[in-house]
Amino acid sequence: MTDNEEPMIVPGSMSELAFNKYKRWQWWCLVTLSIAFLIVGQSAAVILGRFYYDQGGNSKWMATLVQTAAFPILFIPLFTIPSPPEASTSASPPIKIILLIYFGLGVLIAADNMMYSTGLLYLSASTYSLICASQLAFNAVFSYFINSQKFTALIINSTVVLTLSAALLAVNEDTDEPSGFSKGKYIIGFLCTLGASAVYSLLLSLMQLTFEKVLKKETFSVVLEMQIYTSFVASGASVIGLFASGEWRTLHGEMEGFQKGYVAYVMTLVWTSIAWQVCSVGVVGLIFLVSSLYSNVISTVSLAVTPIAAVIVFHDKMNGVKIISMLLALWGFASYIYQNYLDDSKTRHAQAATKSQNDSSC
Repeated sequence: MTDNEEPMIVPGSMSELAFNKYKRWQWWCLVTLSIAFLIVGQSAAVILGRFYYDQGGNSKWMATLVQTAAFPILFIPLFTIPSPPEASTSASPPIKIILLIYFGLGVLIAADNMMYSTGLLYLSASTYSLICASQLAFNAVFSYFINSQKFTALIINSTVVLTLSAALLAVNEDTDEPSGFSKGKYIIGFLCTLGASAVYSLLLSLMQLTFEKVLKKETFSVVLEMQIYTSFVASGASVIGLFASGEWRTLHGEMEGFQKGYVAYVMTLVWTSIAWQVCSVGVVGLIFLVSSLYSNVISTVSLAVTPIAAVIVFHDKMNGVKIISMLLALWGFASYIYQNYLDDSKTRHAQAATKSQNDSSC
């Protein structure tokens, strides 16, 4: 990276403040932890979501609700992670503005989750994965216009390689739509998944903008607060949808007809919900620490990690195409990590030069 090239962390942004606030090893530990939360959480949630549908689950609103319903468990780290003293001196925005933002993001999250649930029900896994990979392209546009995200050769390389990795996984699987659904349902699933990918990318950029322009805080607690309050709104909207659609009447029969039994049905929903919350903390954490584009790219990595989880859980066959896809994902992931290393080094050198100039002027 040349001296005049913009780093991945936008200067003056909240991610740069977070970067400067923590010690180098602390920042990398938080980034690593957020990446682990995102990949493990999303992989587990997708596996359990597929298990829910395969075993007889058919409620789109229930599948939507479980993506946010476990938010109360986040109160545990919220109250156990203390905020630094300087965070309390920051001027807080008007409570009405915060409530309006959380409400808007929560409703948008509920709509996005519903579109994803509909797409996963009506589309084959291959088509679903291929369309989901388009979220990187959407996020590149939103990050450029909303978050002033600059692109480097490594970022472009990582984005392209990760998209190819997801596409390779998609074409490796059965491309036919699931049996029992009409062509019209297939078109609905396609449009819902494409729309969900665009809305998800928009959500990431809007969250990053909220951190930088509205909340203006430098603690990880603000990440948990955003996740809790937006999930509360999204869960409320999902419950309203569940009752308004009449799907709640079918839940008892769905539990009785679940192939693995009633207990397995309940545990599947509970652990799916927990997995989605773990994933969401990782997503929002990466937005806070780095950028929405970085969060989206790591999310795409899980599209290649999920087949490994499927091999372990369901004993799926790991063929050559999946192995190549995994290698491409690791290549793209390494590109982003190396870009962060370059940004880290550049920032440290700039700080050292500034300190040296100040010392010499004194």
